[in-house]
Amino acid sequence: MITATALTAVKQPAIRDIIGGALENQAVSVRGMVHSLRDMGGLTFLLLRKGDGVLQCVCPPEVDLDGVTEECAVEVLGTVHQEERAPGGAELAAAAVRVLSRPAAAMPVPVSKRKLNLTLDARLSLRPAVLRSLRERSVFRIQAGISRAFREYLQSQDFTEIHTPKIVHAGAEGGSNIFRLDYFGRKAFLTQSPQFYKQTMVPVFERVFEVAPVFRAEKHSTTRHLNEYTSMDFEMGYIDSFYDIIAVETGFLRYCFRLLGEEYADDLARLGVTLPEMKDVPCVRFDEAKRLAAEKYGYAIRNPYDLEPEEEHAIGRYAKEVWGSDLVFVTHYPAKKRPFYAMDDPEDPKYTLSFDLLFRGMEVTTGGQRIHDYGQQVAKMERLGMHPEEFESYLMLHKYGAPPHGGLGIGLERLTMQLCGLDNVRLATLFPRDRTRLEP
Repeated sequence: MITATALTAVKQPAIRDIIGGALENQAVSVRGMVHSLRDMGGLTFLLLRKGDGVLQCVCPPEVDLDGVTEECAVEVLGTVHQEERAPGGAELAAAAVRVLSRPAAAMPVPVSKRKLNLTLDARLSLRPAVLRSLRERSVFRIQAGISRAFREYLQSQDFTEIHTPKIVHAGAEGGSNIFRLDYFGRKAFLTQSPQFYKQTMVPVFERVFEVAPVFRAEKHSTTRHLNEYTSMDFEMGYIDSFYDIIAVETGFLRYCFRLLGEEYADDLARLGVTLPEMKDVPCVRFDEAKRLAAEKYGYAIRNPYDLEPEEEHAIGRYAKEVWGSDLVFVTHYPAKKRPFYAMDDPEDPKYTLSFDLLFRGMEVTTGGQRIHDYGQQVAKMERLGMHPEEFESYLMLHKYGAPPHGGLGIGLERLTMQLCGLDNVRLATLFPRDRTRLEP
């Protein structure tokens, strides 16, 4: 009898080891998907796609390739050689190719081509096939690098990762943009944010973070909105002001862009991504930002309480042209446009101690200082026409004592979209969920 402890996983060499020279002139066995086949008249070049890259395999005539097609899963046995003309500077001189599985149908799109000339709807409807394109895949390798950097940096700053419920009894943001569901005969909702829970954990761990989905029942059909997206959240206690939160996000972004530049260079190059220069990120008050952009670009301010997408673009343009920055923190948002837990500015209660981060003209982060005093929080709820008794479990945080604290949420898909220069947030989402799309 074979027991589980007697079994060992088959370890395959990583692309980085092969192209890095560690296996030069060694015989190896490599498994992957056939990305492309090119018959060069005597030699066949088989491009093998693996999770961390592609490997060029050179197959002489004696290697049996009968029945091998694109998107076959294969095992290639051969010897590693350095070859500067090959992807990554190394190739495999194949001695044998073993087919592990064959596709039942031909690919509906030529994923081995550099670019796919498809409509947005086709790219989303054929997602399981389209994501095999190297360019498409690079978007999500970069996205994985962003979330990896978020975890690594925050853990280095003594944050603890938490996992909060996605089925809740009340919405964190309020309003009608919340999905309702039946929970064994009781009314429940899909969470709009982990806000209540991450605040609750501040007296427990002081600094917490989460990377998880959130849901918004907004009837948008724009290039920047989704009904389900991934939010990278953190909350931290014992702050002196919301600028402490800004400092942590700035540190994360510096770490993130450095990590991407060092370990995801091939993906950045494939997409033509230019990483931002992380100098000091400018901070400008909400009202001042609106005024500066309106004066410079000659338009009238229509909404004094919020930033419209066109204004975000104008402020981002101003930050780049005047301050030389792809990023700008816009602070002190009007209280009318911030949720009930946002702390009002004691010097002018019409504004809050909150901020957004604009990246290349689009909001990717919302954050700020929270109310931590019980009486102050209850009073604000009542002033806004809310019923504190409906938020009893949340208010336990305040009732039993909480330090000054604050935090933020970063939209992972929007950050990916802006970094990769995409024109629709759905292209930065593996399987988008919007008003019309539930598949694939």
